Amino acid sequence: MSLSFDSYTACTLCPRRCGVDRTVRAGLCGQTSELRIARSALHYWEEPPISGFGDPPEGSGAIFFSGCNLRCVFCQNHEISDGGFGLVVSTERLAACMLELQAQGALNINLVTPTHYAPHVVRAVGLARDAGLALPIVANTSGYELPEVVAQLAGVVDVWLTDYKYASSALARRLSGAADYPQVAHAALKQMLVNLRAAGGAAWREDGTMLRGIVVRHLVLPGQAMDSCAVLDRVWELAGTEVDLSIMNQYTPNERMRAAGGPMAGSVSEEEYDLVLTHADDLGFEELWWQQGGTVDESYIPPFDATGVEGPGL
Repeated sequence: MSLSFDSYTACTLCPRRCGVDRTVRAGLCGQTSELRIARSALHYWEEPPISGFGDPPEGSGAIFFSGCNLRCVFCQNHEISDGGFGLVVSTERLAACMLELQAQGALNINLVTPTHYAPHVVRAVGLARDAGLALPIVANTSGYELPEVVAQLAGVVDVWLTDYKYASSALARRLSGAADYPQVAHAALKQMLVNLRAAGGAAWREDGTMLRGIVVRHLVLPGQAMDSCAVLDRVWELAGTEVDLSIMNQYTPNERMRAAGGPMAGSVSEEEYDLVLTHADDLGFEELWWQQGGTVDESYIPPFDATGVEGPGL
């Protein structure tokens, strides 16, 4: 697969392989070939290797792209994932955003849900590098990625910050509309490992922030602790200690989930979260990140108000 702009004319950039001519209309990701971003600003709520260990942390240079190829019923980013918010920008403007974030002191350039715009990303990173960008590029993804696209991004992406949401196909179908999610996410993570090994393995700055590597995220869902443990089993079998593991308890029911009732209308219990953390420890993960109590009441979602989006290109 070649990540040229011709890819948009019969789009197969994601596992949906919708084949839509995105130069004419939106694909299943909800986006045309016009590049849309919703925010470009320092972000302080990622894992410490990404956002920093300072107090306050130094910040990750997050660029949020509009659109998503999943339909998670519990999504907290619905304004941009399927709500259509975002401003149309040029590839040159995207590159300029990267340089502006570097000037603001960002530790990295954190591209949030970027791969349905992979041709734009490859071009923009190249332009930014030519203009002096020296930061690592983070791909912040749902994990629902084609391995061949991951392979094509080997020379562009330094750090994969990837979800691994489900081990159960039935659960993936019910909550994200993607029964093949477990198989796809596993294959994508396998290719991320291939990329990482070819680049020489993980690397860090002296302060512990990541220059190259993989952080696998898993959000524990109410009533689904056993599926969470099954996810960790799959990650451990594939990657072992080659990846950092981040286990999150920040699930917060959105309006749709509160209206539906049942376990997903509430939060993750301490017992469920402790069970998953204990399982991760028993498996042998060495770089393990977790969240303190009370995160449900905090917002890890920035305002999607086009901060940092408008401005000149290169």
